[in-house]
Amino acid sequence: MVGDNIKVDVYPLAVAKEMAKELELDLVEISPKAVPPVCKIIDYQKFLYEQKKRDKVMKSKATKVIIKEIRFGPQTDEHDYEFKKKHAIKFLQDGAKLKAFVFFKGRSIIFKEQGQILLLKLAQELEEYGKVEQLPKLEGKRMIMFIAPKKIK
Repeated sequence: MVGDNIKVDVYPLAVAKEMAKELELDLVEISPKAVPPVCKIIDYQKFLYEQKKRDKVMKSKATKVIIKEIRFGPQTDEHDYEFKKKHAIKFLQDGAKLKAFVFFKGRSIIFKEQGQILLLKLAQELEEYGKVEQLPKLEGKRMIMFIAPKKIK
């Protein structure tokens, strides 16, 4: 299949310029580093228009990553935890990534083990809806964990 009906013409630059002028089109340099340089005779405005159109289609097809956050305290009680877990399940089912974090205020930083246990418990309970991308990690006064949704079949 390689080389089927492909006709490549090689012209000196002056001849190519003359041909472009006769056809009232533009001579566009495609590959300047090649020896000899590769040029094409095309309508440049039409080329730019089609390129913008292609870029727009590619941009619309690109998936946008949505990140939802859930905030806990180091001593979040069971009812609040269950309430926030329900929201986390809904976010993951909708296809959004989840950023769960425990925020430590003042001296509550001494409870960082409790925060880590809380986040690991959440990760374990959300195992069927998503997978952990980043395990709990302490960044300043926050312990952060990321959970990505599982692919829906």
